[in-house]
Amino acid sequence: MKTIATIDSKKPNTKQELIAANIKLLIEQLEAGHSENLTNYLTAMSRFHNYSFGNVLEIARQMPTATRVAGFWTWKNLGRNVKAGQKGIRILAPIVGVRRKKDEEAQKDITKQNERVLLGFRNAYVFDVSQTEGVDLPEMREISGDPGENLERLAAFVKGKGIQLAYNPSIAPALGMSYGGRIAILPGQSKAEEFSTLVHETAHELLHKAERRTATTKTVRETEAEAVAFVVAKAVGLVTGSASADYIQLYHGNASLLAESLEVIQQTAAVILAALEPPLADEDDEPAIDAELAEVAA
Repeated sequence: MKTIATIDSKKPNTKQELIAANIKLLIEQLEAGHSENLTNYLTAMSRFHNYSFGNVLEIARQMPTATRVAGFWTWKNLGRNVKAGQKGIRILAPIVGVRRKKDEEAQKDITKQNERVLLGFRNAYVFDVSQTEGVDLPEMREISGDPGENLERLAAFVKGKGIQLAYNPSIAPALGMSYGGRIAILPGQSKAEEFSTLVHETAHELLHKAERRTATTKTVRETEAEAVAFVVAKAVGLVTGSASADYIQLYHGNASLLAESLEVIQQTAAVILAALEPPLADEDDEPAIDAELAEVAA
């Protein structure tokens, strides 16, 4: 695997700077022909969909091979220790404080006197499971080439959104169609193909049937939907292909458009994955990091 170039020596200290630096780096790498870096970013989205967009980019940049990350003390609590000499993966963690209310309602009810507020962000470090040793962790349920119950769960999610789902042979040669409130799937596909197709069309329903449709091209919409399918399929253990080497050409070097596209891909994939299987408590990464931070009084 080719190495990813480093970000400028000045470390980004805000979420906006973090995202901007990584998007700039990704554009440079894609324009240089290193399309595997886009695959790294999308793969990271499939592994760390509970993370913020900026931190997903940062983890993918620093350790593309990471599969399961947590803070130093979280690993301790799981019976594992970070190996000596291991370098942490730098992310931005929230600093949460307590603000005391002084209004009349708070005076009457002690439970309403304080509120948690976000004060900002600070540098924090997480470590991949490969950087630790100790008690074996429960294996994540992996599926190879078969979505298993996820296909039924996805169909239930779609119907729960008020979207009609039907199987229609007349849409051939298309594998699936999204009509805005209605999805048609071509029957006879393998379970893996059917799952990926349904994710793709669900992404269209969630992303492209409102105002945003007028601000994007058909090619961008199709690419976003296919990227969501890549992320979700990867997350449930299906074998997936590489991301398109021509992806960057859709954006013509437009960093803000690429950033928006990647962010909606991450958000949409996270919504679908949350519907398929609730995250395990020890994988709720950023809240776990938050718990390690001392509360700061406002």
